[in-house]
Amino acid sequence: MTDNMGMLGKKAAQRTGVERVVVTPLPTLYGEFRAFGYVDHDRGDEHVALVHGDPGAAGVLTRLHSECLTGDAFGSRHCECGDQLASALREVVAAGRGVVLYLRGHEGRGIGLLAKLRAMALQAEGLDTVEANLALGLPVDARDYGAAAGMLADLGVESVRLMSNNPRKREALALHGIRVDEQVPLLIPPCESNITYLRTKRERLDHHLPHLDAMVHVSS
Repeated sequence: MTDNMGMLGKKAAQRTGVERVVVTPLPTLYGEFRAFGYVDHDRGDEHVALVHGDPGAAGVLTRLHSECLTGDAFGSRHCECGDQLASALREVVAAGRGVVLYLRGHEGRGIGLLAKLRAMALQAEGLDTVEANLALGLPVDARDYGAAAGMLADLGVESVRLMSNNPRKREALALHGIRVDEQVPLLIPPCESNITYLRTKRERLDHHLPHLDAMVHVSS
């Protein structure tokens, strides 16, 4: 009986949601930030909010950046993720205040690093990014933004100007109670290696990428 009661007590005490665990100054190539470290007790992921200036207000310039090792660290031209991260950090500093959330556990739109690499191998054989995920029996997009909303609430962000081309991020924040005042495009010039990937994001995932039209006109 005592052991059972002890187990119940442990389950009842189990933490949920996101918890801020550390704050530290973080000077970067783009400017001075504070890094707020969080743990997501529901999923076990660790996230970082890079904050420039005072985020506790309305209309805060904000980026929800999904972890992308190949793009962020290796400079892959298969996607535009690394350039988007750098651009978002520059824009936040230029604005005088803002937040960039680096969301781990989002690799490959939530399918994980090795699954993403397998999907990339299928894309090299001719499948698009949606078809490749489905061919592997994986969801097209498995990301969850509940932790992101919890981090913004903890930072005192009242509403955001969301740097994103993805309408689902805006919808997800609204679903979790974060008001989006404006969706700010984050358009990166395409290259030969990622133009097909970007067109798939526009045509099959509803990303707002009007700058791709110029590539069509140039090629024609």
